[in-house]
Amino acid sequence: MKTNIAVLWILTVFFVVVSTAYTAWNIIAHPGRPLVNQIEWVGTIALLLSGILSALIAFYLMLQVRRQGGELPEDSLVADIDDGDPEVGEFSPWSWWPLVLAGAAGVFLIGLAIGTWLSWIGGAILVVALVGWTYEYYRGYFAR
Repeated sequence: MKTNIAVLWILTVFFVVVSTAYTAWNIIAHPGRPLVNQIEWVGTIALLLSGILSALIAFYLMLQVRRQGGELPEDSLVADIDDGDPEVGEFSPWSWWPLVLAGAAGVFLIGLAIGTWLSWIGGAILVVALVGWTYEYYRGYFAR
């Protein structure tokens, strides 16, 4: 995580420098206009906000490293791969419900773009898919 923090601080400096250079370049390229019209605001603000975002993430990660108080496995040179391998959860490789859920979400979102009548159909299938995925271990061959 310390490497991530260093990379994000480097990105912060990079985006701030590039934002300053971009703004100065636009001011130099358009000398006859008023200052407000010389600056290309979309690019300047986008680059500046990218720097602010990377600084925010780096600061948050610094606080997390300080809160944990120890060295993470990915920061240790003698750590094994298994040291940083957490329990992710239980996933059903035979389950079709995630596919149905993704299709229902697609129908719902396309319905928002095309017509609300299709959103109602997609929403109904979405509810059925959520209930089916949630309760797939309560019925059938894999019931517990």
